Amino acid sequence: MAKKASAPNIRSPVCSVVGHVDHGKSSILDSIRGTRIISKEAGGITQAIGASIIPLDVLQKKAGALLDALKMDLTIPGLLFIDTPGHAAFTSLRKRGGNLADIAILVVDINDGFKPQTDECVEILKNYKTPFVIAANKIDMIGGWKEKKGPVLQAINSQQDNVKKIIDTKLYEMVGKLHEFGFPSERFDRVSDFTKEIAIVPVSAKTGEGIPELLMVVTGLAQRYLEKCLECDITGPAKGTILEVKEEKGLGTTIDVIIYDGKINVNDTIVIGGIDAPIVTKVRALLQPMPLAEMRDKKAKFRGVKEATAATGVKIAAPDITNVIAGMPLRGATPETLEQVKKEIQAEVDEVIIETEKEGIIVKADTIGSLEAIVGLLKSKGISIRKATVGEVSKKDIADAESSIEKEPLNAVILAFNIPMSEDILDFAKTKNVKVVHSDIIYTLIDNFEKWREDEKKRLEAKELEGLVRPCKLRVMPNYVFRQSNPAIVGCDILAGEIRVGSPVMKDGKDISTVKSIQHEKESISVIGTGKQVAIALPGVTVGRQITENDIIYSGIPEPHFRKLKTLKQYLKKEEIEVMKEIAELKRRNNPLWGV
Repeated sequence: MAKKASAPNIRSPVCSVVGHVDHGKSSILDSIRGTRIISKEAGGITQAIGASIIPLDVLQKKAGALLDALKMDLTIPGLLFIDTPGHAAFTSLRKRGGNLADIAILVVDINDGFKPQTDECVEILKNYKTPFVIAANKIDMIGGWKEKKGPVLQAINSQQDNVKKIIDTKLYEMVGKLHEFGFPSERFDRVSDFTKEIAIVPVSAKTGEGIPELLMVVTGLAQRYLEKCLECDITGPAKGTILEVKEEKGLGTTIDVIIYDGKINVNDTIVIGGIDAPIVTKVRALLQPMPLAEMRDKKAKFRGVKEATAATGVKIAAPDITNVIAGMPLRGATPETLEQVKKEIQAEVDEVIIETEKEGIIVKADTIGSLEAIVGLLKSKGISIRKATVGEVSKKDIADAESSIEKEPLNAVILAFNIPMSEDILDFAKTKNVKVVHSDIIYTLIDNFEKWREDEKKRLEAKELEGLVRPCKLRVMPNYVFRQSNPAIVGCDILAGEIRVGSPVMKDGKDISTVKSIQHEKESISVIGTGKQVAIALPGVTVGRQITENDIIYSGIPEPHFRKLKTLKQYLKKEEIEVMKEIAELKRRNNPLWGV
């Protein structure tokens, strides 16, 4: 048996399960919790609020021999699993300087591989610097897989060669994908240093294969590399994070809190982060779920407790907590420390809420945790944020976004995550030319924003092109002089580009006139391009003086237009770019720096 050392000041590591929708996060959690939740035996899993606490002796029963192989003293009292899987819950588990989850299990369907939400989870874990393990789930769904009790590696080795080959291929696809994010990884039994490589554990939540190995890796990682972070003062004031705000019958508004340090008692004064200012209140009741066995016999869902010690989940009933939002910090305080704790809590909230950057987009989210995650992802993509706050989109937000239009129209956008959107607000935004991108999935929100920005950039650049003199090369056709002067009207062959009414015209680098009118097949037109033959009227020109038959003439692009066209080259045809080179060559005979 792995030795169990006593260290009362080491708390259970907090573990969160994340991954793409339908990859089996809930099933993995159910498989980890197993049937012990509903059994009455002592040492079973404790259901706390929002979390399941798996004590060390249960871990040792589930993964005993594997833990023995680690040859280490186990001082952690167990593992605390957050019950709500997914990264919405994960982002609510925020605390200053990182995340409350000490370790995460990233669930990936081995048959499906990485999906957009998987990528997003990796980005969020990377931003929070949260260590994680991959559960390569659904090995039982691989064609030809035969279930085998016992260690998962033995189960894999007993499969037919073609099945083993599929598993290896799928695992190495994951290794390649993680490498793209800058994480070396390997199948768990081949990992030599767990601080440098991500362990991938093949599992089946359905059959339970690989679950003991997954628990062994998580326990071993937590014990070996997180022990220092898990030290806590179980007699000190509580530190926690709001997981959820809920209305409960007979209790009113309650908050579900994960306590990660210290102890909380009934009647304690607590300070909770708020949008405008910290909220100070008193604990009226601390509640834990009824054990499931008792829940069947009694109507009550909760039982009162006098205190709760880290690490655990607890429901708090208290006055004045209606406006509390998930992800906010909670701290216990005494009359002597109250003002200091309020200052510290406010400073922590201020780190996330962005109010006054000079330029950038506006971000709104439902909780401070999701706001922090979105801001982190946007910043990693180099996107500037002018304002990031919690709550619904207001007319003031729209006015703030509108003020960006003149300087940078691509910043006239509001990203709204998981908040209700009224038609009134959307209509108001439209009238102000402000784009509102909203979604309840972070990666969809950011994807849609990036797509809008790309399309909007193209639209704005195309609009800018409209006002510029475009490159054009023409030849004055012989025998097509319709009028010699006042204005000269000559037949021209358009060799490249497009000419429009109002375009300046030059010859040998000097402007000679401006196109007054264009006729094509006896019809007046305003613009025409390559390959067409037209009659153009040129005021101030006399045929035989400024131009003669067979002359090559060009559109006289003003220098600022030329510079702008250089930045918009991707919207010009190849022939137009060639004409620009010829125009620059002619102009630079007199001014070597023209258009540079």
